[in-house]
Amino acid sequence: MTKRNMRTNDTLTVGLVQHSCAGLGRPADEVRAANLAVDEAAIRDCAASGARLIVLQELHAGPYFCQTEDPGLFDLAEPIPGPGTDFFASLAAELGVVIVTSLFERRAPGLYHNTAVVLDSDGRLAGRYRKMHIPDDPAYYEKFYFTPGDLGFEPIDTAVGRLGVLVCWDQWYPEAARLMAMAGAELLIYPTAIGYEQGDSQSEQERQRQAWQISQRGHAVANGVPVISVNRTGFEPDPSGATAGIQFWGSSFAAGPQGEVLAQAATDRSENLIAEVDMARAEHVRRIWPFFRDRRIDAFADLSRRWRD
Repeated sequence: MTKRNMRTNDTLTVGLVQHSCAGLGRPADEVRAANLAVDEAAIRDCAASGARLIVLQELHAGPYFCQTEDPGLFDLAEPIPGPGTDFFASLAAELGVVIVTSLFERRAPGLYHNTAVVLDSDGRLAGRYRKMHIPDDPAYYEKFYFTPGDLGFEPIDTAVGRLGVLVCWDQWYPEAARLMAMAGAELLIYPTAIGYEQGDSQSEQERQRQAWQISQRGHAVANGVPVISVNRTGFEPDPSGATAGIQFWGSSFAAGPQGEVLAQAATDRSENLIAEVDMARAEHVRRIWPFFRDRRIDAFADLSRRWRD
């Protein structure tokens, strides 16, 4: 199947699945089953609405477990291929859709990644991306669990186009978006889990949420490509009690190549958002804003340094 077979007049219908964690407080296997059921129902709903590409949020099969450091939680990880990819591959093939999923990858004993996986419309595992930028902040102790990615910034070819898949904390780094675009990504995609620290004021919380969206809309503008960002929503307590927990701010959205918001979900509820993305506009935008033509690559060598002393 060619890359554009699943588009209509260069319009790609995208489903963004934003939801809170189901089954909190129940045993891990029950929580996983409950969330996979939510994901399946949402994927079927998006497909019935015409979506040909469906994107799930970061680590959607359970709670955001990185609020605390617990060696026992490594048991949540799974191999690729494995039960998670098998589950979504079957759905992708049945519905004829491309699915971007997110899981805790067990690569080897003691070696784990935060990994996005793309299942093509025939159920084939089209590719994976291992999260490159790993945070380590109060309530976001990801360095304890995840080894930084080693697959680089390589787009994944699918029936709906070449997808530049990144994950959450990557969304703050313009270099990641630029390298994906330079490799031919037609669409930037960010599965995400980010929210408010309960101790911050409402004004600070809103500044953070807006900065999160602005940064990604900026990647769309700077690279002349659409952006899809899918975040979780709902409150999840900190099991250790060290913090007051995280209120995830939802706000999943799709933006066009000039940063225009095409669709946006609510901040505080689960939602299957449908966005119509004109994949032909990138060519037009890049002709009037030729940022790639005018880049001074001869003067950018210092970007590979940590700092300029």
